[in-house]
Amino acid sequence: MTSTLSDGAAPPNAGPAPGDGREVTVPYEVLLDETTTCFVRLGVPEDRARLAAEALCYGDLTGMDSHGVFNLSRLYRPLLESGGADPAAEPRVLRDLGACVVLDHRRALGLWAASEAMDLAVERAARCGIGLVSVRGATHFGCAGVHARRAADHGMVGVVASNCGGQRIARPPLGAAALLGTNPLSVAAPALEGRPFVLDMSTTVVPTGRVRTAARDGREAPEGWLTDDAGRPVRDAAAYDRGEAWLGWLGGTPATGAFKGFGLGLAVELLAAVLPGAATGPAPAALEGDGRPGGSDDDIGFLVLAIAPGALRDGFEEDAREMFGTVLDCPPLPGQGPVRYPGHPEAERAEERRASGVPLSVALHTELTALGLRLPIAPENR
Repeated sequence: MTSTLSDGAAPPNAGPAPGDGREVTVPYEVLLDETTTCFVRLGVPEDRARLAAEALCYGDLTGMDSHGVFNLSRLYRPLLESGGADPAAEPRVLRDLGACVVLDHRRALGLWAASEAMDLAVERAARCGIGLVSVRGATHFGCAGVHARRAADHGMVGVVASNCGGQRIARPPLGAAALLGTNPLSVAAPALEGRPFVLDMSTTVVPTGRVRTAARDGREAPEGWLTDDAGRPVRDAAAYDRGEAWLGWLGGTPATGAFKGFGLGLAVELLAAVLPGAATGPAPAALEGDGRPGGSDDDIGFLVLAIAPGALRDGFEEDAREMFGTVLDCPPLPGQGPVRYPGHPEAERAEERRASGVPLSVALHTELTALGLRLPIAPENR
């Protein structure tokens, strides 16, 4: 889900070829510590490097590997080394109305800055019942859900919405020019103990990272992810980065509801970018040229919102537990697995991986060690 990720091409693979299916397991705390150290070497202050590492490793911990350390070499190191993100940036308050704050992130690394923005929203919600932080000048922040969940951990409802700056990836239904990015949206809230509700989704059918990890692993793209210029399904995941396939919207085709996904994408663009004055994908420049994906992912905008239910009424937590407990009690179809709500499987997986380690492909492990991360492999994998 789904986060704001660069649409640039992935780097050449090092070591074992993608798709060989081999994995190794590394301890989560080691992966977290080594990722923190890597960010420190790239100039990020240590406390914020830890926060950034927690946000990045959340993807690997919860099974959303397309938004985890897979992007350390491909996305975040180049972003910091090129100056696309300023490792020492300090966000600036542009307007403070108490419950509402507008920030200029000044190219701060989004992995830590988005978490700090949510913490500010939570602090204002504790005082005012609601806290809204509107951000411009931002950079990539990984999984939207990791930031929204920070509100849930305080007993609040958290909302995160982000655009992709001026980057354009997907065409509107029936349109011939790319206008929007993947525009992720997340909502988190307390549910059952240790299993918060965390909806984390792109408004396109999948984020670009899911397509790229499929290509890396030699897997086909499921039907519905990609189409060619004529709208025919494309199963070759690598066709996306070759410029031979388009990313689809939630809802499928115009006949089956693609306007819903596109409409959500536009709603995110409005709330996340137009509101704070960040760059937008649907700009006049989008109508120039051949309509292919383009633009720059600079000046990303996002919105974080925290709502304190206890300020509105008593009994919210009990009612939430009952509602989500009822979802878990729903009988499954014959032969199918148990019914779960968004966030529940991810929390279970995170619990397991904290105890037993995080699986990484051999190719990714080789890539990370080449960056200087010291990642011992569990004995059974050697």
